[in-house]
Amino acid sequence: MKKLFVIPLMAAGILTGTSCKQDSGEETTRVPAIDMENLDRSVSPGTDFYQFACGGWIENNPLTPEYARYGTFDQLRENNQEQLKTLIQELNEITEGQSENARKISTLYAMGLDSIKLNNDGYEPLKEQIASINKIATKADLTRIVASLHKEGIMPFFAIYVDADEMNSLVNLVQLYQSGKGMGDRDYYLLDDESTLRIQAAYKEFIRQLFALSGRSPEQADAAVEAVMKIETGLAEISFSREELRDSRKNYNKVPLGEFKAQSEFLDWDIYFEELGLAAIEEINPRQYPYYEGLHNLLKNTTLEEQKFYLSFHLLRAASPYLSDPFVEANFEFYGKTMSGREEQQPRWKRSLNTVNDAFGEAVGELYVEKYFPASSKEKMITLVNNLQEALSERINDLDWMSDETKEKAQEKLTTFIVKIGYPDKWKDYSSLQIKNDSYWANVRRANKFEMAEMLAEAGKPVDRGKWYMSPQTVNAYYNPTTNEICFPAAILQPPFFNADADDAVNYGAIGVVIGHEMTHGFDDQGRNYDKDGNLTDWWTEEDAEKFKAKADILVQQYDHIIVQDTIHANGRFTLGENIADQGGLLVSFQAYQNSLKGKERPADIDGFTDNQRFYLGYATLWGQNIRPEEILRLTKVDPHSLGKWRVNAALQNVETFYEAFDIKEGDPMWMKPSDRVVIW
Repeated sequence: MKKLFVIPLMAAGILTGTSCKQDSGEETTRVPAIDMENLDRSVSPGTDFYQFACGGWIENNPLTPEYARYGTFDQLRENNQEQLKTLIQELNEITEGQSENARKISTLYAMGLDSIKLNNDGYEPLKEQIASINKIATKADLTRIVASLHKEGIMPFFAIYVDADEMNSLVNLVQLYQSGKGMGDRDYYLLDDESTLRIQAAYKEFIRQLFALSGRSPEQADAAVEAVMKIETGLAEISFSREELRDSRKNYNKVPLGEFKAQSEFLDWDIYFEELGLAAIEEINPRQYPYYEGLHNLLKNTTLEEQKFYLSFHLLRAASPYLSDPFVEANFEFYGKTMSGREEQQPRWKRSLNTVNDAFGEAVGELYVEKYFPASSKEKMITLVNNLQEALSERINDLDWMSDETKEKAQEKLTTFIVKIGYPDKWKDYSSLQIKNDSYWANVRRANKFEMAEMLAEAGKPVDRGKWYMSPQTVNAYYNPTTNEICFPAAILQPPFFNADADDAVNYGAIGVVIGHEMTHGFDDQGRNYDKDGNLTDWWTEEDAEKFKAKADILVQQYDHIIVQDTIHANGRFTLGENIADQGGLLVSFQAYQNSLKGKERPADIDGFTDNQRFYLGYATLWGQNIRPEEILRLTKVDPHSLGKWRVNAALQNVETFYEAFDIKEGDPMWMKPSDRVVIW
C-alpha cells in the first residue's frame, strides 16, 4: 500500500565479451554498450522502433516455461539470483565464526530446499491456526483472528499499515486500505466476458482444492467456494476502481479514531487495535473511507460460518507456497498458469531465495554490496543525478505553459530531492527475528510478524527519512512522494542500465532516463500533488493545474487508443503517471546529455549510429520482452506501467529529437502529426 512510484520490472542482457577488473578486484565480463545482435535490421526505425531496437533480442530470448514475461529486467535478475545463490552457498561452507545473520539466512534457505521435510510436514504447520479460526463464536473472537492474521501480513477484509501522514509528512500515521480479494483487481469479480469467466471458474477450483488438501469434505469445500465468492464479490462491489485509487486526495480521509469506529462496527475495534499494539492512537486514515461502511453492511448479510470459510481460505492461500508440493502446485496452477500463462514453476532454489530476500532483504543486501558493488558506480551515479537535476531545472524554467509562481515552487521541490544510491547508510537489525528448525511456514510467519511489528511500532513517531523501501539487490528504482526521495539500489547499476564500458550517449539513454523517470514522478499527475516536504498540498495556481490536466488528458487519449491484444485497449488513465515519467525521463536525460557535450567535440559514430541514435537505442534496449497473452491481459488490469513495446513506441512518438535522430517522416508508421503530439515536462 506504500505509494512508491517504481520503474516496473523486466531487463536487458548480461552479454559476453572481453574481461576487465572492477574496483572490487573481481573478474567481470565486459559488456558491449549496444549489442548489434539485439537489433532487427529487417524493420526500419520509422516503421516500428521497438522491433528495430529489440527484435533480435526478442528472437534470441524466447519464453521459457517458468516465465509469463521475460524481458531485459528479468535477464538481469537471473544474473543477480545466480550471484545471490553463490553468496548463500558460500555461507554454508563457513564452519567457524559465522555471523548470526549468516546462520539465519543459510538455515532458512536450506529449509526451502528440503522437499522431503516439506512433504512430510504436509498440512501440519497450519492445523493450529485453522483450528483457531474454526473456534470463532463471537465478534470478539472474529476480531482477534483478523488482528492475528493482519499481524502476520495476511490481510482479509482490509489491510493496515503505517506510513507518513500525507498532510503532515514528518509523522507516521496508521492507515487502512481496501483488501481481501484473492484475485486482486475488482474486475475479475464484476466482469462477465469469456476470459474473466474462465479465470473465475479456475479460482473456484483453486479454493476447492485448498480446502480438500486441508482435510475438508467435498461438501465443505463446495460451501467454502460459495462463501469465499460471496464475500469477495461483495468486496469488489464496494472497492474503489484502480483509477480512483490513483486519486491522492480522494484517498486521504484522516479522522479521529472514535469517528471511524462508529461508522463501521463489524469488528470490535478496541480489541483490534489493542491486539496490534495501537490502543493509544487517536487518528486514522481509512483511505477508501466509504469502503468500510460497505464492509459493515456486507458482513451483516453473511453468516459467521461463511466468514470462517473466508478467513481459512486467505490463510491457506498465503501459506500454500510454503507447504507440501500439492499446496504449492495448486497455488501455481491458478496464479502461475491461469492468471499469467506460465507453464512451470520456478526451480525450488529460486523460490527459496525469494523467501530469504523477503525475510532478510538488507542482511542479504549487505553481503551483495560487499562483493558485487564497486564504489566507483556510486560516485558516477551522483554525477549523473546532479546533471539530470540541472537539466530538469532548465526544462521547468523553459516551460511555456507554467507561470513563474508555480515554477518557483517546482524548483524548490527539485532542489530538495533526497537521493539514495546503492545501499542504506545504516543496516537493519535482524537480531530479534528467530529462525528455527520447526517448519518452513513457521519461519515465514515469524519473518512476516517481524516486518509488521517493526512497521506498526512506527505509528505516531517521526518518519525515518533514512529508511529504504527496496533492498540493494533489487533490480528496480523508486520515487517516494512523502519523503520526496529518489532511490536507485545497487543491483540496477549494472549493464544495460549503467555500463562503465559504454559511451555516454548509451548510459544517458539507459540509466539517465531511469533517473529522469523517477525525478519526473515528483511532477506527474500524482506526484505533483505533494510539495517539497512531501505534504499533500496544492502548490499550483489554478490556471497552471488546468493546463497540466489538459496536456495529461491528451496523453491519456493517446494510450487509450493502443490495442494491446485482440480488442483490448491499454488504460491511459491508469498508466498516466508512468507514461508521464517515461516521457519526462527521455526529455530530461536527452537534454542532460546535450549539456554534457558543451565545449566538446561531438562523438564519432559507433557501429554506424550517431550518438543521438545510440541514446534512443540505449533506452529501447531496456524494454525488450517476450510475454504471454494471459500476462498481457493481467498486466493491463493490474500494472500501472505500459507494456514494454509502448514504453518505447508510444513514448517516443511525442519526442521531436527522436524524429530528427532517425529521420522519421510523414507517412512512416512511427510518425505522429506535430499537432497531435504533447510534451508535459
